[in-house]
Amino acid sequence: MSLLRNSVRKSLLKLTGFWRPYSRLFMRSDSAFWVISWEMKEIGALAFKHGKRLAPSWLLPFTDRQCAFFGSHFDLLLNEKWFDTSLRLAAAYFHGRPGTGTVEFDICFENLKKYHDRIHRLQVSHTAMKDIVLSSGIESSKVFLIPIAINPSYFSPQTNVLRQKARAYFGIPQDAVVIGSFQKDGVGWGDGREPKLPKGPDVLVKVLSILKSKLPHLFVLLSGPARGYVKAGLEKYGIPYRHYLLKDYPKINSLYHCLDLYLVTSREEGGPKSVLESMASGVPLVTTCVGQAMDLVRHGENGWMVKNGDVDELVSCTEYVMSHPTQKEKVVKAGLATAAENTYSAQMPLWSRFFDGFVE
Repeated sequence: MSLLRNSVRKSLLKLTGFWRPYSRLFMRSDSAFWVISWEMKEIGALAFKHGKRLAPSWLLPFTDRQCAFFGSHFDLLLNEKWFDTSLRLAAAYFHGRPGTGTVEFDICFENLKKYHDRIHRLQVSHTAMKDIVLSSGIESSKVFLIPIAINPSYFSPQTNVLRQKARAYFGIPQDAVVIGSFQKDGVGWGDGREPKLPKGPDVLVKVLSILKSKLPHLFVLLSGPARGYVKAGLEKYGIPYRHYLLKDYPKINSLYHCLDLYLVTSREEGGPKSVLESMASGVPLVTTCVGQAMDLVRHGENGWMVKNGDVDELVSCTEYVMSHPTQKEKVVKAGLATAAENTYSAQMPLWSRFFDGFVE
């Protein structure tokens, strides 16, 4: 079997050897078919429009002297084998502050310090992570601040008619006050009963448990894998919910159409992508000061943002949104404008600078 594998490898190396050096771009996703997979598709499309030649990602291990963009810095920095190749390497480094108790975060940062000379490009999605990455010693010219964007064709602002149709489809009471949380916040890819604390599922459950007595007809709509911890918490407090695991990301707008408010309670994020998704859907956003929210959200103008872990303020802002419809409409309108400024097509100049000098 090993002889056959080596023979195939040599054949593929010979085949790709005809390519001009560093003329092909490999967009390497993770294996989860979750957010990063869609991100790689969108950015790959931008690179193609910019005249870069894409190559199938499965060929990457059999290729030499070409360009690879890793959608997750964990995939690159936890596998030191990539630094023994002659590939030009780039990655998205969205989250993972060292010294916060997560071993993988520390290993990645140490390897970034060790191998930053071998890395040609890094994308960061917010200013705090840019500062962390730069503290590794990497050249500032290699670090590009580009937020995680949205595809506007997937989103439309919520209307009363769309809300009624969406709630009927998902079996949600029309008179409910619906709060949404669409993410992965459990450890692993199973039931997720062990909380992934950087995502703040414990904060989410605490906030919702308090809101239950303040908002009549509270209902929670969940999406994303590994939500077992949150579901158990909602059941403990008797909060009705529905968990819908969306299989086709472009249909996510139908979930947002169900909502009265979207809630982010994370302690650390790269995005979350839901910041712009909720804005593009015309849904008011209440979020912790986390990830790219810190750069995109203007408190009381296009959303509401509070300090990380501040349960009381998360509750207070949610109550405010529900009791001030006129102000809510102003904020939603501003959020739509923010979303329009952060689409993939609007980012073409940023990605052009990223790929120029990386892919020949």
